Amino acid sequence: MRILISGASIAGPVLAYWLTKHGFSVTVVERAPTPRKTGGHAVDLFRPAMDISERMGVLPRIEAMATGTDRMTLIRPGETRPVTLNLAKVFNAASDRHVEIMRDDLSEIYHDATRDDVEYVFGDSITAIAEDGDGCEVSFERGGPRRFDLVIGADGLHSNVRRIVFGEESRFSSFIGAYLAVFSRPNDLGLDGEMRNHADVGRMAGLYGARHSDDARVVCLFRTDRPLDYHYRDVPRQKDLLRAAFAGMHDEVDHWLADLDSTSAFYFDSITQLRMDTWSRGRVTLVGDAGYCPGPAVGGSTSLAVYGAYVLAGELADADGDHERAFAAYERELAEPVRAAREFALTAAKSIIPTSRRGLWTLVNGARLVSALPAGAGRVLTRLGSPGLRAQDSLPVRDYPAKTRH
Repeated sequence: MRILISGASIAGPVLAYWLTKHGFSVTVVERAPTPRKTGGHAVDLFRPAMDISERMGVLPRIEAMATGTDRMTLIRPGETRPVTLNLAKVFNAASDRHVEIMRDDLSEIYHDATRDDVEYVFGDSITAIAEDGDGCEVSFERGGPRRFDLVIGADGLHSNVRRIVFGEESRFSSFIGAYLAVFSRPNDLGLDGEMRNHADVGRMAGLYGARHSDDARVVCLFRTDRPLDYHYRDVPRQKDLLRAAFAGMHDEVDHWLADLDSTSAFYFDSITQLRMDTWSRGRVTLVGDAGYCPGPAVGGSTSLAVYGAYVLAGELADADGDHERAFAAYERELAEPVRAAREFALTAAKSIIPTSRRGLWTLVNGARLVSALPAGAGRVLTRLGSPGLRAQDSLPVRDYPAKTRH
């Protein structure tokens, strides 16, 4: 059985790995001309994704490439003394098995685990999918048409496969009131394991480094009452919106923003949830952010993508390639994790980017308390105050026995 995956970031390579292990023939097509090497931004892997990565044999490399950020200096307007937080304890309160890693480093690790057994086609994109009773005729922007048994969209929040098969993104996207931006700049502060974070009502800007990177990353989160007017590929417009959102916050933040025009890596997007009644249609299905993004930066979307890819491959193996049975089982298995991630993301967005002075005080002092307590007490407090925070850690990672296919 030949399966085409669109997208070579996180979900795509993980899915390719497990499909290959289960005996399927896999091709991955990726719009980018090469694997991304700009570093990306920091993402989190929680227990289920860590367990799956361990089964893939790549966990030691993931842990070796962790960012190493374990403390935060928090600066608030009008306060002369910064607050120092122990991030290791804060993360431990959320998960007892966790790692933070740069997204592109993680993507490279997963790609390296599959490149010898999977066909990768970089610099191309799907333009049409014509399904008949026996398979899918797939057309490409550059290459000639090819035939596959199944097509899986693992191409992110702005999925090309989803647009082709299900319709425009606006039909399924739900804006939850905030934006995320990340860009690179020189690590002139010599940050080593520290994040400097400026927090105010409705906006937050932080600078952090990674152990394996010569530069640093600025991460910005800010709230708006309604979606901003821009195209997701219009980078100059996005930079103007970012400058406007953080104008006058702090001299240090102004210094960071001065590097926007010379940055080598820039990301800007709304914190948006996707809400679809189904992620499957005929011989096509979606995985990760392409099908059920809970919200970048607030919903654990990277871990959920790894988990979803593992489950999808396993269900296809269990069903002996019967896509109708497998897709239905996959959606049943993911229904509750996706629901929980969405609910948590809505709460997290309000907490991480407070809408009031009281909310800012609660965020800062809650984090300060957790970072000061012993790890066990911090986990108990977290469960009482935010029962959905550890939801991902409780997801079961089933065993899907490998099957031989001819």
